[in-house]
Amino acid sequence: QVQLVESGGGLVQAGGSLRLSCAASGRTISGNGMGWFRQAPGKEREFVAAISRSGSSTYYADSVKGRFTISRDNAKNTVYLEMNSLKPEDTAIYYCAARRTPMWTTSAAQYDYWGQGTQVTVSS
Repeated sequence: QVQLVESGGGLVQAGGSLRLSCAASGRTISGNGMGWFRQAPGKEREFVAAISRSGSSTYYADSVKGRFTISRDNAKNTVYLEMNSLKPEDTAIYYCAARRTPMWTTSAAQYDYWGQGTQVTVSS
């Protein structure tokens, strides 16, 4: 079993930056594909970014491409989401998720473990 805990969310002005962390416990996630998703009020959960177990393969939603960067430190059992040039429409609860397999996917249904989420609010 894997437990995921997100941190690093908060309130930031448009154009600002935040770095989210997702710390895993229970067992190593070095063999797991990992993803970040977000859910804004009244909207469905949407894919943000994903990374393969080695970090050699990443994928981003078009809405965040060029502004967000996903990375991982398997030695620390942690995945990160660096968010730059934030916009009010990035406001959401951000969730970290892990798969049992090494590769990423954009489908939330194919992730097996989820964190509780961290709130990101971007003011205009």
